[in-house]
Amino acid sequence: MRYLFICLAVAWGFAQPLSAAEPTQPNIVIIMADDMGFSDIGCYGSEIKTPVLDKLAANGLRFTQFYNTSRCCPTRASLLTGMYQHQAGIGLMTGDNKLPGYRGELGRDVVTIAEALGTGGYRRYMSGKWHVTKHTRPQGPKENWPLQRGFEKFYGTIIGAGSFFDPATLCRGDEFITPLNDKKYQPKTYYYTDAISDNAVAFLQEHEKESPGKPVFLYVSYTTAHWPMHALPEDIARYKGVYDSGFQKIRAARFARLKELGLIRKDLKLSPQSDDWEKAPNKEWDIRNMEVYAAMVDNMDRGIGRIVAEFERQGKLENTLIMYLQDNGACAEGFGRYKPNRPYRTDYKPLGRDGFQTKIWPPMQTRDGRPVKNGPDAMAGPEDTFTGVGRGWANVSNTPFREYKHFAHEGGISSPFIVSWPKGIDPKNNGRIERQPGHLIDLMSTCLDAAGVKHPRKFGENDIQPVEGVSLLPAFRGGKLVRKDALYCERADSIKRRAARTVLDEIFSCITAWLAPFICFTAEEAWLARFPGDADSVHLRLFPDIPADWQDDELAAKWSKIREIRRVVTGALEIERAEKRIGSSLQAHPVVHTTKAYLDVMSGVDGAEITITSDITLTADAAPAGAFTIEDVAG
Repeated sequence: MRYLFICLAVAWGFAQPLSAAEPTQPNIVIIMADDMGFSDIGCYGSEIKTPVLDKLAANGLRFTQFYNTSRCCPTRASLLTGMYQHQAGIGLMTGDNKLPGYRGELGRDVVTIAEALGTGGYRRYMSGKWHVTKHTRPQGPKENWPLQRGFEKFYGTIIGAGSFFDPATLCRGDEFITPLNDKKYQPKTYYYTDAISDNAVAFLQEHEKESPGKPVFLYVSYTTAHWPMHALPEDIARYKGVYDSGFQKIRAARFARLKELGLIRKDLKLSPQSDDWEKAPNKEWDIRNMEVYAAMVDNMDRGIGRIVAEFERQGKLENTLIMYLQDNGACAEGFGRYKPNRPYRTDYKPLGRDGFQTKIWPPMQTRDGRPVKNGPDAMAGPEDTFTGVGRGWANVSNTPFREYKHFAHEGGISSPFIVSWPKGIDPKNNGRIERQPGHLIDLMSTCLDAAGVKHPRKFGENDIQPVEGVSLLPAFRGGKLVRKDALYCERADSIKRRAARTVLDEIFSCITAWLAPFICFTAEEAWLARFPGDADSVHLRLFPDIPADWQDDELAAKWSKIREIRRVVTGALEIERAEKRIGSSLQAHPVVHTTKAYLDVMSGVDGAEITITSDITLTADAAPAGAFTIEDVAG
């Protein structure tokens, strides 16, 4: 009888609903920052205080070669879907070019991480910047807003930028709100970075009450440190005087710390400085801009700390996989860095409690009716100012690389990548530096692998493309990543191919010459950051079995054919004008690599809209759908 009682008790225990027990699937958190450089956080060499991220790295892993797409919305499309941005539908930005891969919307032949994890029992929440739809008006349409793409709760902005004190397109769920009329969140001082952090914490607290037995997927998408440079006074004060020495000295100090941390080679030489501090015309203003930038990052780190603390309070941090990355390199855009040509308007009316902010850059107003000022006469920080951090400091942020957001150079596409998962990463690996390349496309596969969920072949009525990336879990555990193909990055004809050859890694970072008003990497230059030395010796290390003057005549002939097609598509006059400007005849030795039976993407000239033809075919040995990669070292 006693034996029977024990058996019944055990059987009864196994019959209890799983929701009453601690989930075995990990909670998964993806945290992404905005427009920040490779060396902008402490554990990647920065003087900016980021103790929370530093601790996550010390108790987890840091990747030295993790890649994004060099721009806000393509990165988000790629991250969310595990596909290259063209395959996801946002090959350029969120404008609709009426062409495959460039519709400015997530396609219905891809699923988001939230949609996929939803099939495996996860609750899904998002706080922050969405930026993967062209529909940003209150009335929609909303079929590609967060709640329609797998998330159950959302707080944040639909558009890609704006004031940190009065964000445009601010939403709770599907409804537009303002900082003043939001019934659930009324802080003493509204600041968007704090709001993103606090609402993420609120979602976790609600989850604990509503479904404590289910795992969480939390996507936290900050706008730090995207323009405008807005920060709270007390945060700015923490960096008073830190940047008085200027670009070169701060960059040199970061470079030294990167070496000390083991993130770059000891014998690496620093890439050229973009701007000379001694020639900076508005030093006090530029110092202030970087003080505010640092304050923005500092505030974000403390917010991440509140999110981590909430998991810890709930006793769930041990089985929580946290991944931190950045959407592109630091930004050298000139937004707000000019004196206005006209006087500021004085007839603005306050927006009141319910009026929506409709502008993301000047001319614009604050909620209480003041004009927003820009240029060197407006010291960054307060809500009535608007400026970008500038090229000189962006170059510092991207140490040791060159170029910036927009570019397929290392400075545009290199991101820190921090992984923390106490239960999933052996403690002996804590603090380890992982040197294998990773990419945004890998995050979907990583999340699904950790959750034990399969990528769906069909979702609703739609057939779904196979995922492009690989799971990073083997790298988390000290193993080797095995890829079926190279990694690619294309941004407005700035193109990069990242591949593996035997035990070496190769970088191809290039740009098609007729669209290039800037200096680009050759294949050899792209690797100098990893293997410093002269070009010939680098070439020998990269390609020991290939002569330095090697040229593939067959591929070169294909390139000539493509070029002639482009002349028809875009107009010979435009190409010839661009060639004359750059001084290149485009007759150098290109390498064309295709990974599909067709070539869909043909790009425009001089910043024109992307133009695509669908009747061009190459061999089937080949590049991601909707993209091709070319190495062209002409000029």
